[in-house]
Amino acid sequence: MINILDTQNSLVNTYLSQLRSVAVQGDMMRFRRNIERIGEIMAYEISKTLNYAPQNITTPLGVKSVNLVADNVVLATILRAGLPLHQGFINYFDSAENAFISAYRKGLSESDFTIALEYLASPSLEGKTLIIADPMLATGASMVAVYKELIARCGKPAHTHIASVIGCPEGVKMIKDNIDLDNEATLWVATVDDYLNENKYIVPGLGDAGDLCFGPKI
Repeated sequence: MINILDTQNSLVNTYLSQLRSVAVQGDMMRFRRNIERIGEIMAYEISKTLNYAPQNITTPLGVKSVNLVADNVVLATILRAGLPLHQGFINYFDSAENAFISAYRKGLSESDFTIALEYLASPSLEGKTLIIADPMLATGASMVAVYKELIARCGKPAHTHIASVIGCPEGVKMIKDNIDLDNEATLWVATVDDYLNENKYIVPGLGDAGDLCFGPKI
């Protein structure tokens, strides 16, 4: 199950174009907000796949049966770049539980690295619907590592949705090779770009999403 949002024309294309543009992306507040808006759109699309149950709502004039989400949703975010995307999801899944985990590239060079996982705060995931948000699906190694760590330490979800803004063929293949997209998970990306360069960054991409959101790091 792989869903690519820009295969159909929508406002996602407007937000993606602004995220990529060197003339626009220098405005950090606007950059964060555009990632947030894509998260809101993804949240709406994912909501269509969830389980629902009827509930009676009392109005001033009567009672109305309404189908409401029956799943227990947990929103998990990879720090730090995932925070604006997380905000977009929580704007729509406002009663969801939340999980946070840090993952970063650790190694000798930009192209020779391992994924280091450190901070983790999460509720139980057993039997719940997990949504993992990270804006860039480059090698896919950090997403796979985070998924496996969350399940190992916090329980097995009923289903997982993996959500990224920009992916690439290498990252999509990593997810397909290591996570069961037929039964356990669904992959959502706003768009899939051409390839990874020698430093394992997505081309044409948009640059370093974390730095563009929050400023450069040492």
